[in-house]
Amino acid sequence: MKGTVGELGEFGLIRELTSRLTTTPAVRVGPGDDAAVVAAPDRRVVASTDILLEGRHFRRDWSTAYDVGRKAAAQNLADIAAMGAVPTALLLGLVVPAELPVTWPSELMDGLRDECQVAGASVVGGDVVRGDTIMVSITALGDLRGQEPVTRGGAQPGDLVAVTGWLGWSAAGYAVLARGFRSPRAFVEAHRRPEPPYHAGPAAAALGATAMCDVSDGLIADLGHIAEASKVRIDIRSGAIDIPSQMNDIGQAVGVDPIQWVLTGGEDHAIVATFSPDVKLPARWKVIGEVLNPSALPQVTVDGAPWTSRGGWDHFGGDIES
Repeated sequence: MKGTVGELGEFGLIRELTSRLTTTPAVRVGPGDDAAVVAAPDRRVVASTDILLEGRHFRRDWSTAYDVGRKAAAQNLADIAAMGAVPTALLLGLVVPAELPVTWPSELMDGLRDECQVAGASVVGGDVVRGDTIMVSITALGDLRGQEPVTRGGAQPGDLVAVTGWLGWSAAGYAVLARGFRSPRAFVEAHRRPEPPYHAGPAAAALGATAMCDVSDGLIADLGHIAEASKVRIDIRSGAIDIPSQMNDIGQAVGVDPIQWVLTGGEDHAIVATFSPDVKLPARWKVIGEVLNPSALPQVTVDGAPWTSRGGWDHFGGDIES
């Protein structure tokens, strides 16, 4: 569709966006009414929300609107999976300038829809408003299907720490883009469109995971959340984490040790969890450390020592120390 958002108008834009959507059996009433109705057979609803701001979380010269849609959906749906739940629905709050071409929000919606389909969910409604800067606000919902939620607070000394999904790929892709390059493509795409292992969250809950979260702020930072909530120390074995040869090549080209990306790079949305050592983990899970009694304050160590470099991301403080 040609023209701008302002020319189309609020209700015309809403019709354009909702016309691109698909649905699932969980959606009893979809877009078009005062509110959506989504089935919750478990009688508990898992909910998460997040905001992406242009210039802060994405750049239009780096990512297409479709990329932004996939990423916005992925980071919220991953939070649902990391609680051990199955994603069911997503709500969109969209702020756009009136002069923005209509194709941008339309392609954004295509990305949201397609990522929801990967996770088994659907977009069920939202709101649009005029503003000076593009802002995408997402609320995701999920169903526990009879499982107890897996929080950050259940890790016990003696548990193993295991991860599934990519680590450091998005950060390596960001490093490539920041230097004006567009390859290796796999890492650039990992930054533009993360691929969370949605199935792994509910599967981990069924296996008896004691604590779990997705890796959004960096492995050390997110394991730090588990350590603090569980009042334990977590030690990561750096040698247990595989670093692809191409990531090593990128690191050499930009002067960065790739273990920095693996340990502190965010936005891959891998799933990290703690398990009793008696649990037989599927091959897709990689054991990378263990849970220990806290020696002082709850903390994360690497190969037995505190990590003294940068430790993750904080939206108000920038990089945070571990």
